[in-house]
Amino acid sequence: MCGRFTSKAKPKDIEKEFKVGKLNPKLFEPRYNIAPTQIIPAVLESEGERIVNALRWGLIPSWAKDASIGSKMINARSETLAEKPSFRNAFKSRRCIIPASGFFEWLKKGSGAKQPFYFYLKDKDVFGFAGLYEEWLDRESGELIETCTIITTEANEVLEPVHERMPVILKAENYDLWLDEKEKNTERLQKLLVPYPSEEMASHAVSKAVNSPSYDAPELIKNSE
Repeated sequence: MCGRFTSKAKPKDIEKEFKVGKLNPKLFEPRYNIAPTQIIPAVLESEGERIVNALRWGLIPSWAKDASIGSKMINARSETLAEKPSFRNAFKSRRCIIPASGFFEWLKKGSGAKQPFYFYLKDKDVFGFAGLYEEWLDRESGELIETCTIITTEANEVLEPVHERMPVILKAENYDLWLDEKEKNTERLQKLLVPYPSEEMASHAVSKAVNSPSYDAPELIKNSE
């Protein structure tokens, strides 16, 4: 799964990586402990133009009766996207890319304690998770809430010792296809949702301070060993 991640790249690097126009710097201030239900930026295509929207992490299906379901849908398994009612429509027409610099996973130990690890790419300070987004109308308040989920796949060799799943990290050459509003061939899209090459990734243990979503500081990604 993916329950916490970081985004510390400068706006100009985000613009270059995802080919989007000038960004609001406030939306891309460095963050070292992004947690579910928080607002995060996402790249998507709207009427042929690539834009950045602020979405709430935790997808609320359009048919949901209330917003509480969103906290349970921070991730979507790549293997069942085309089948699950919560994700299949978004898989066809509401795909997004969530900029990130790294992510955390926890290793379970015999005593019950969990050791957090930070995972990142060796040669890139910014990359994109494959995601889906939805719009949900709160019938009581009339508020339109835009939400998203991060797609996961089986772990590669770097992740395996810590966790069986990992977020789908898209290759830059696949951004166009993933965001293409006109692309409805889910079998073709499914081929993009694979583990990232392990030789291009690295990881290290970090402080358990990351366990608190209220704590956000650069020290969280430093090697604690």
